[in-house]
This record gives sequence, structure tokens and C-alpha cells, in this order.
Amino acid sequence: MQTLFGELNRAPQIEFTTHYNLILDKLQHINPVQYAKTRNFIDGAVTYLSPYISRGVISIKQVQEAVLKKGYKPYEIEKFLQELAWREYYQRVWQAKNDLIWQDLKQPQPDTLHHQMITAIQNAATGITTIDEQIENLFATGYMHNHTRMYVAAIACNIAKAHWLQPSKWLYYHLLDGDIASNNCSWQWVAGAFASKKYYCNQENINKYSHSNQQHTFLDKPYDEIPATQVPDVLKITSALQLQTVLSLTALPVIDITKLTLIYNAYNIDPLWRKDENANRILLLEPSHFSKYPVSKKVLEFIINLAKNIAGIQVYCGEVSILQSLYKESKLSASQAFIAKEHPVFTYYPGIKDSRDWIYTEVTGYYSSFFSFWKQCERYLK
Repeated sequence: MQTLFGELNRAPQIEFTTHYNLILDKLQHINPVQYAKTRNFIDGAVTYLSPYISRGVISIKQVQEAVLKKGYKPYEIEKFLQELAWREYYQRVWQAKNDLIWQDLKQPQPDTLHHQMITAIQNAATGITTIDEQIENLFATGYMHNHTRMYVAAIACNIAKAHWLQPSKWLYYHLLDGDIASNNCSWQWVAGAFASKKYYCNQENINKYSHSNQQHTFLDKPYDEIPATQVPDVLKITSALQLQTVLSLTALPVIDITKLTLIYNAYNIDPLWRKDENANRILLLEPSHFSKYPVSKKVLEFIINLAKNIAGIQVYCGEVSILQSLYKESKLSASQAFIAKEHPVFTYYPGIKDSRDWIYTEVTGYYSSFFSFWKQCERYLK
């Protein structure tokens, strides 16, 4: 995941444009050298592109090509290129594992006490000022800095000893850049279910990277003492997670059944995809999908507003089966009439599946670690 937030209490809240030309303009302002030096700081030289990558408006391939066109050699910006590759790696894990991505991938999460949500995290009331402020910022902006995500996951899973699944769903619900692969795998990495060890943080580390100086918290200890920390009282209260996406009713889309229908969704809002084809274009928001993978009102509005960059697109809140039924009088069969982009969560779509825009098309399948994946990718870096 990229680090894309601003400085605590020293910068305005981030607002993510949904205008395509402004999004493309951001590609020209990436500083991959400064990114590598400062990305862990909450006010680092970050790209603010993650929501557009996750929603398929732009691809990580576009980002990498834009940076390399500036004349950087791969070895000069390796850390930045690795961060892009992390995204591709998680997508390949999801392709290979499918629904198993909702389970512990390598081994059971160690030292789990329960499968509930930590109420103090949900209420931005952990007592650690930086964390609580960043959770409030998440609610306000739909974004959280990557380092803060790691801190929150470490507190939830490794201090409060919650299983990663419910807290990860809570974070996904609020993120404009919510991506099941990156989110689930990252939570599992922190929790020790997709890594050889757990990730821990302490107050000194939080202070350093958030420019704060808080003391006397439950994390204000040396690193070697953190793993043995008893669950603090503030983290003992749990709750059952209740998340819901409210979809507005929409009329049936107007479909010309003599033409193909391109299906867009929350992970594919690419204005350039088959741009010049004479086809029906539908942003499909299925109640069944959002019942299984709920997102907030803010996230849903972001998705719909991004789709406005696509000429002629219609928004339809309904199931893909209804779209299929509209073709019952057509000479086109369902396998001929529909085109979508390949994606693990939408394998049930009828018709043709275009490939996504991968950076490393030759590196496929499951790798048990990022660095084994990266070792293969390096062979194709030019």
C-alpha cells in the first residue's frame, strides 16, 4: 500500500478529486526519490493516487510508466517501484487464493483472544492521540496513512489480540482506496497470519513518524517489552461489527440490445477502457456485492462520482442477472453481449473478461512472500 496522507494538525484534510484530468495531473508530480526517503512520515512526499489505483481509474502500470518516462533508472527508485509491485503481488495472491483470502493465509494468527471489533478503535478512543486523530480523519476523508494503518492493525491484533478479520472489514468499509487484496493481506502480515512474525510498534516510533511527543500510553515501552504487554483495559471492550451499504433505487438502464454492454464496477472505473467502442456502458452496483463487502456512504459517492468521467455511462443498482434478462430478445447471447475486466470478486459475470493492466505480465501465480515475487519481477525491469 502506498503512503498517501498529510501531516497531522499541520496540513488541511485531504480532499480527493474525482475529475480525471486532475487525477492524471497528479502523475506528473510524483517524486519517487523523496517518496523513498520520507514515505513513513505522516507528512512525507506521497502520491495521493491510491484511491484511483484501487478503483481502477488508473493502473499501477500507468504510474510506473509515468515515473520512468522522467528518466529515472530503476535502481534509483527501487523503493517506489517495490511499493507498486506490492500492490500487484497482493492482487496475484487474491487471484490464486480467491475466497481463501478471507482466511489466515500462512498459519493461524497467534495469540488470538476473540473475533470481535475493538470498541476503542471504532470510537477513536484508544488514548493514543495520533491514532485517535487519524481515525477521526479516516471518517472525515476516507483515507488513512499507511503507517497509521499498520499501527492500528498492530494495536487491534497484537496488543488487543483480536483476530484480524473484523477490524479489517471495519477499515475497508471507510477507505476510499479500499481494496480487499491489499487490505486483507496487509492486516494478516501485521497479525502474523501472512508473515513469519508479528509487527509491533511503540510510542517512540509513533511519535517519530507523526511529529508528536506523547508519553505514558500503553505503548510507551521498549520494543522488547511490547509483546508481553497485557491487554490494556481500554482495549478490552469489544463489539459485534455492523456495517451496511445503502444503495439508492435506480431505474433499469436503457440498453440497446444490438450492442455489447461494458460492465464497470467499484474496481474498474477506467475512462480509457474500450473508450472508442460503440457500446452500452453500465456502472453496476450489485446489492449482493455490497451486502458481502459493505462500504460507507462516502466511499459509494466517490465511486459514483468517478464514473462520471466515462461518457454515456449509466448507474444501475441491481444484479447482473437483470442485465442478462434484458438481452432475452437479442441475437447476442450472454457470452457474447457482456464484457468486463477480470477480477477475483466478479468471476461470475457473464461474457468476455479483459485482462487488467499488469506491470509484470510474466510473473503469475502464488508466491509465499513478496520478495520471492519481487525477485522474479526484477528480471523484467528495464
